[in-house]
Amino acid sequence: MARPLQVEVYNPNGRYRVVSTKSMPGTRWINLLVDQDCRLEICTETKTILSVEDIISLIGDRCDGVIGQLTEDWGEKLFSALNRAGGKAFSNMAVGYNNVDTKAATKYGVAVGNTPGVLTETTAELAASLSLAAARRIVEADEFMRAGKYDGWLPHLFVGNLLKGQTVGVIGAGRIGSAYARMMVEGFKMNLIYYDLYQATRLEKFVTAYGQFLKANGEQPVTWKRASTMEEVLREADVISLHPVLDKTTYHLINKERLAIMKKEAVLVNCSRGPVVDEVALVEHLKANPMFRVGLDVFEDEPYMKPGLAQMKNAVIVPHIASASKWTREGMATLAALNLLGKIKGYPVWSNPNNIEPFLNENSPPPAACPSIVNSKDIGLPVSKL
Repeated sequence: MARPLQVEVYNPNGRYRVVSTKSMPGTRWINLLVDQDCRLEICTETKTILSVEDIISLIGDRCDGVIGQLTEDWGEKLFSALNRAGGKAFSNMAVGYNNVDTKAATKYGVAVGNTPGVLTETTAELAASLSLAAARRIVEADEFMRAGKYDGWLPHLFVGNLLKGQTVGVIGAGRIGSAYARMMVEGFKMNLIYYDLYQATRLEKFVTAYGQFLKANGEQPVTWKRASTMEEVLREADVISLHPVLDKTTYHLINKERLAIMKKEAVLVNCSRGPVVDEVALVEHLKANPMFRVGLDVFEDEPYMKPGLAQMKNAVIVPHIASASKWTREGMATLAALNLLGKIKGYPVWSNPNNIEPFLNENSPPPAACPSIVNSKDIGLPVSKL
C-alpha cells in the first residue's frame, strides 16, 4: 500500500475541505479560504508533478474542491473521483487549461476555474526579455565571462542585432501579444507587423499615436501593418513573438517550412504553448543557421526538451517562468482560491473575467462571485450583476 502524501493543514475543523496540489505564493489565498470556514490541505510532496493516482489519494472520500496545476492531467478519472467525494469545483492556477478535459468536468457537474487577467503584462515582459537576450546574445556572453575566457575587448566579440528601427512581428495580437507589441514599439522604436484573425484596433491606434508623437519631435515615426497571412509576418519581421492559443490549427504552427522563410538572423520567441513549435525542426534550423536565435519559455514535451536543444548556443531557454512575478503568482493563487470558494458558497460568475482588479484589492473584501469559470454556461451557473 502506498504511503499517504504529505500535506500541511490549515483550519483542521473547517466545514469545507479544500485541497491544493501544490504550495502557492503568498498567504492571502490561504486566509481567504480559512476565513470562510474551509479546511485547507496543501500537498507538500517534493515531486514536481503529481500523478493521477497521487491526486485521487489527496481527494479522498470527501472533498469540496481542488486547486491544481497545469502540469496535471485533469480528465475523466480525476473529475469522477472528485464527484464521488462530493466536490463541485476545480481551478487551474493558470489562465490556460489545455490540461483539463472540460467535457468530463461538465459531465460530473464540476466547475472549472482559471486565472485570467493577471498574466498579461508579466508574460509580455518575459517575451520582451527573451527578445532582447537572444538578439544581444546575453546568455552566451554571461557564460563566456563566468568561464574566465574574457581577455579584453574585441571588435567581433558577441556581436548581436540592433532592435531600434527594425520590425517586430506578432502572431496572435490578443491581450498578451498586444502588450508585448507596445513594449517593443515604444521601448525600441520598432515597426510592427502582426497577424491575427481579428483586427487589433486598440494596438493600431497606439502605434499610430506613438508614430505621430515621434514625428512631432523630429524622429522617424514607427509604422504598423496587419498582415494578410502569417507567412507575411515570418518573411518581413526581424523579431517574431508567438502568442496564439493552442488547438488543432496551431499545433506545429512553426514548422520546417515556415522556419525556412524567416530571415537568417531573425529572433523567434515563444511564451505561448510549447507544441506551437515543431521543436525537432527548430533544433535542425538552429544548427544550420547559427545567426538565427530563439528565446523559449515553453517546450513541446514539457518538462523535457528535444535532443540537441540544450546544446544550442543560439537558444535562450527558461523553465516556463512567464508568469513568475510575485504580484502575478500571488494573484493567480488568489483567483484560484476564489473560484473554489465562490462555487462552494453558491456565488454567481463574475461578468467580466478580464477585469479582475476587484478580487485583487487587499484593502477590501472580494466580490461575492467566482472570478472565472470556463464551463459556467455548460453547467448553468448564473452571471453576477455586480
